[in-house]
Amino acid sequence: MNFANRTIPLALGERRVLHPGPLRWLRALGWMVLLFVVVAVPAYSAIGALTAVLPEGAVTSLIANASGAVISLVLYALLVWGGEARRPTELGLRAAPVELITGLVIGAAMFATVMGLMAVFGLYDFVWKGAATIWELLGFTIQSGVVEEVLTRAIILRLVWRAFGPWAAFAVSAALFGALHLSNPNATPFAALCIAVEAGIMLGAFYALTGRIWVSIGVHAAWNFTQGYLFGAAVSGTDFGPSLATSTARGGFHPWLTGGAFGPEASVPGLLVGTLVGVGVLWLAWKAGRFTRPVGPEGLEPPTRPL
Repeated sequence: MNFANRTIPLALGERRVLHPGPLRWLRALGWMVLLFVVVAVPAYSAIGALTAVLPEGAVTSLIANASGAVISLVLYALLVWGGEARRPTELGLRAAPVELITGLVIGAAMFATVMGLMAVFGLYDFVWKGAATIWELLGFTIQSGVVEEVLTRAIILRLVWRAFGPWAAFAVSAALFGALHLSNPNATPFAALCIAVEAGIMLGAFYALTGRIWVSIGVHAAWNFTQGYLFGAAVSGTDFGPSLATSTARGGFHPWLTGGAFGPEASVPGLLVGTLVGVGVLWLAWKAGRFTRPVGPEGLEPPTRPL
């Protein structure tokens, strides 16, 4: 993928609720909270409602989770169009197929690299199980990839960036992303730190580089899918359902090496791979001038301080 030809500056919002003027930082934060609630509540409520009324089964889980993902995208697009008087270029459909595929390949390769390191150092046991139904886990990965990226990157990162610049945006969005995982089963402070650094910064970097959330969605979804379905490891402390294999941390190693019951993303190998990719993508975004803030069609604000 040629990022130089395909990417666009991240649109922060310049009109209506985000128009230049007094207290724009406060308006941006208020708009962020409103967007988060108005997108998250209907999306997750729809998932719960459909799961309750449709016949129980893996396909029902796929339908419910995919519906929640679509609802989050549609609501976000409508709110941005109405509240910011602009097209949501971060959801540009023309670029979506290529960028989603790019993200899926990157996410799968990243997690496969993590497990390769686990195998090299003898940290995990791997047992092949054979064919397994895919629908339930596919639904979970679509929902987590789409809804979480809309909420964390398109809403929180973008609007904190609008209010305070990129340094604060990456710090706040990554920290919140890690903290939200503290409610997951088997979570620890180290697990939340790993999620914040290896995923929060890395996924935000792809958004900053491309100006759209599709690569971030693809990476997020493929990481979870590869982790849960292909390797059968715990995904953020939870069992995502049937898998082709089972990956179990060997005894005798400290959980920070293996991730313990939370899963490989709370491990040093996971932290290493995610951080290296994140730093590399941030550097590409910096070189591409993505840390200048657009103020409208006529020009750009002066470059902000490097991350």
